[in-house]
Amino acid sequence: MIQAVDVTGNQRIEADTVRSYMLLQPGDAFDADRLDRSLKSLFATGLFRDVQVRRDGNRVVVQVAENPIVNRVAFEGNKKISDDVLGKEIQMRGRAVFTPQAVQADRQRITELYARRGRFAATVEPKIIQLDQNRVDLVYEIQEGEVALVARINFVGNGAYSDSKLKEIVATKEQAWYRLLSSSDQFDPERLAFDRELLRRYYLRNGYADVQITNATAELAPDRTGFFVTYSVDEGVRYKVGKVEVVSNLRNLDAASVQRLVDVSEGDWYDGDVVERVAQALQDAANLRGFPFVDVQPRITRNREDRRVDLTFEINEAPRVYVERIDIGGNTRTQDRVIRREFRLAEGDAFNAAQIRRSRQRIRDLGYFSDVQVNSAPGSAPDRAILNTQVTERATGEVSIGGGYSTDAGLLADVGLRERNLLGTGIDARINGTLAQRRSQLDFSITDPYFLNRNLAAGLDIFYVERNLLNIASYRERREGFTLRLGYAFNDRLRQTWAYTLTQREITDIATNASRFVREQAGTTVLSQIGQTLTYDLRDSVVDPRRGAVLRLGTDFAGLGGDVAYLRTRVDGTY
Repeated sequence: MIQAVDVTGNQRIEADTVRSYMLLQPGDAFDADRLDRSLKSLFATGLFRDVQVRRDGNRVVVQVAENPIVNRVAFEGNKKISDDVLGKEIQMRGRAVFTPQAVQADRQRITELYARRGRFAATVEPKIIQLDQNRVDLVYEIQEGEVALVARINFVGNGAYSDSKLKEIVATKEQAWYRLLSSSDQFDPERLAFDRELLRRYYLRNGYADVQITNATAELAPDRTGFFVTYSVDEGVRYKVGKVEVVSNLRNLDAASVQRLVDVSEGDWYDGDVVERVAQALQDAANLRGFPFVDVQPRITRNREDRRVDLTFEINEAPRVYVERIDIGGNTRTQDRVIRREFRLAEGDAFNAAQIRRSRQRIRDLGYFSDVQVNSAPGSAPDRAILNTQVTERATGEVSIGGGYSTDAGLLADVGLRERNLLGTGIDARINGTLAQRRSQLDFSITDPYFLNRNLAAGLDIFYVERNLLNIASYRERREGFTLRLGYAFNDRLRQTWAYTLTQREITDIATNASRFVREQAGTTVLSQIGQTLTYDLRDSVVDPRRGAVLRLGTDFAGLGGDVAYLRTRVDGTY
């Protein structure tokens, strides 16, 4: 019978805490197996670097040596990765219990972090500095090493395209002196998977419907400073397009009515991107015609003997799903309503993939966010979906300071201040001033893209300009005025903007040898002008367009009061 459990060697940890981990307690019969398991239990706590358990007559003696407490954690030798980043990566903290296992795990984490940054030669050596009261300082000595570059890229199995051509396709590049400002020649394991997809899509675009990128391997050089990357390609045969047809399984949707959207013809080389684009165009067209639940599946039938593929685009009815809720996260500054008003669908509407993509693009076009993700999640019922919108905000304020020299203005300085998302409301406000030897200018502008929370973009521009043109045209000019703007969108493509401008212009100090046309403008004149601009925008993005065009038709009429009267029409466009 055990009479007592004695604990020795403990400094910070109470004896009762040690006893609580024991499987033998006073009053229990002595059991060697339970004693052994008690020893393992104490070691498993991580509190002790050494534990000894022995029997002394009717007593059990537990002698412990406590693990020290970490006083502080420091890093030495790190220049490419800051202490803050490294500190978030490791588990050891000040006042934590020191264990060799935890230190080795942290050492591995730091090494892996450097490897993700391309520094595979980095070494980490933990150093322990003993202090009084069973405390230690933990120092990770880091040798960062050089970035491991891609020394060579090889391709195996490619016959249709040369190695040099495929090297242009992949994102990973071979090291070269002219890539000093690029990271594309730094080895990145995650980039290899991206490269495989780039190669696959390139072959699919050029008719190789059976292509497979079977492997992508990287071999580290013995000195750990470079990698040899090899991509294995199974090209298959190149196909041309055979029969192309559209089959509609939707009632009241005639396949012939959307056939024109299929820009694939018999005899063309097969292009996987075109097939995806046509399927998406058919789905969008069906959505716009009042069929919200649509699924378009391209069916590919291969004829390997003739090297042709028959394409059938099947338009089927998709499961009926409705938007239960739209959640928005990540906007610490921008108000929810600024993001929510860009959605082309509302809670309770039919789930429409085309409108979701359009909504995501509209949010990106605001320019307030560096990243926008809109993902769907199951709702409270099988026919309900939740749209989770996650944004990453970016800086929207701008301060510009410039200077220069102009032949008409002389030496000049320019200062500007702009906030494109004032107080998170989406209002764009700016003020700009220019001071030069022969010109001074001050501009102020403010625009509310959703005035009164309606489909109205209202704005105000105020300007003041002084110019000294005595040395050029023998007169001085001063202009001041304002412009009121109001615009509205008919749809996502068509917008009209109205503007009223009132400008007072004063021409003074006209030299006697000035031109007759200048003398005729002497004195003060007032311009009262109203104008409209009709804009038809076919671009895929306002901020970063890759395809599309913009057409503008403008009309200005001056003569509503003032001293100037004219009618002017403007037409312009960009592609």
